[in-house]
Amino acid sequence: MTVHPSLQPAIDAWTQSIESVHELVNPLAESDWNRATECPGWSVRDVVSHIIGVECEMLGEPRPIHTLPRDLRHVTDEFSRYIEVQVDVRRCHTAPEMTSELDYTIIRRSRQLRNEHRSPQAAVRWPLGGGSERTLERTLAMRAFDVWAHEQDLRRALGVPGNLDSPAAVIARDMLLAALPQVVAQDAGARPGTTVAFDVHGPLEFLRTVRVGPQGRGTIDGSVSLGPTATLILDWETYVRLACGRVRAETVADRIKTEGDQELAWSVLREFAVTP
Repeated sequence: MTVHPSLQPAIDAWTQSIESVHELVNPLAESDWNRATECPGWSVRDVVSHIIGVECEMLGEPRPIHTLPRDLRHVTDEFSRYIEVQVDVRRCHTAPEMTSELDYTIIRRSRQLRNEHRSPQAAVRWPLGGGSERTLERTLAMRAFDVWAHEQDLRRALGVPGNLDSPAAVIARDMLLAALPQVVAQDAGARPGTTVAFDVHGPLEFLRTVRVGPQGRGTIDGSVSLGPTATLILDWETYVRLACGRVRAETVADRIKTEGDQELAWSVLREFAVTP
């Protein structure tokens, strides 16, 4: 048996992105591992620790038994407490220890994925807490998205841009766009009959329109709306940073252009973050 064709794109995207992470951090000096990233409270080391930790859980390894310090100000709820364990347990690791564990984890996960023969609809435990399950297809896409998002965190922290149009970036785009109807219709409270256009340029260019129907439900499509209620024009990297909760709209206002209903546009921007 071989890997199901519908799983291969996500596996390939994950592989390309996690190998890019390895290439980024492998030559770093010890001090560079302490550079701050846009993830609150996390350094380069912490981001890589998070990637390693989740992939180890995907391999079926038991979670570390570890008590978190009480002074981690960015740990504010049960979810952040859960994911912080895999991070904090590695904060004393040296650069060679980090790169060696990352390399070993990539080798083992790649082998696991090459031998993946389950159905795309097989239920698997989601590794980020809550005891929930996802389909295998959804889980692999989300892993590609998560690793790519953290690759971009590392690239910004290290000043090494790239891969904004990689296969995993396309998966990330589609997953972020799927969340837009709720952002506009529910979170930002757009009224029925409202249309909000998103004009995104850069390495990934796209135009999408969210329409709020009579029952207050949002839908999204690629058609051009004549005279939308509001239009947001921004570059792809800024879109990602906002949607992944890395920055607030006010701090990148110089990279965003809004047209039409300004109050609505900024209500949407303030509710733009859709990842934990």
